[in-house]
Amino acid sequence: MATEIVPKPHNAKQPAILRMSDGDSLIRRVGDLFDTLNRRAYELFETRGRQNGSDLEDWFHAESELLVPTPVEINDADGELIVRADLPGFREKDIEVRVEPHQLIITGKREHVHDQQERKTIYCDRKSDEVFRSVRLPDEVDPNKVKATLKDGTLEVELPKVHPSRKVPVSTRAA
Repeated sequence: MATEIVPKPHNAKQPAILRMSDGDSLIRRVGDLFDTLNRRAYELFETRGRQNGSDLEDWFHAESELLVPTPVEINDADGELIVRADLPGFREKDIEVRVEPHQLIITGKREHVHDQQERKTIYCDRKSDEVFRSVRLPDEVDPNKVKATLKDGTLEVELPKVHPSRKVPVSTRAA
């Protein structure tokens, strides 16, 4: 099965919302990302003179260079979960939101514009241009009814619950 794209309004500017499926290219993308991180961590290892003992530090350094940190906030609101993720500098076309009943995956890649002037770059924080964030959801959601919007660098994903909890009134009995 291939990834299925959930239709969105004709004139809306929204990130692509995709339902996960068995033949999804996400597995390939995650493998490619892992390989890229692994190569960069190895480059850092070589830069340090191939000294053992800092493998995890090299891996985290590679992640910080290659992936944009993506803080998220999950709120529970009347029959739905609302997830907000900070994605500054990303546009709707750069982002994909993938949904399973208990999982939300946010991926994105933006074009990195290099300054073409003849200068030697000493340090650059602008290199991070890819995001990958997986969020385990506390409740089962309906992947067919998900809505996602991006405004001012914040992605908001509305995930309707399959079985919203109902409040049960508590009464007191007179003794």
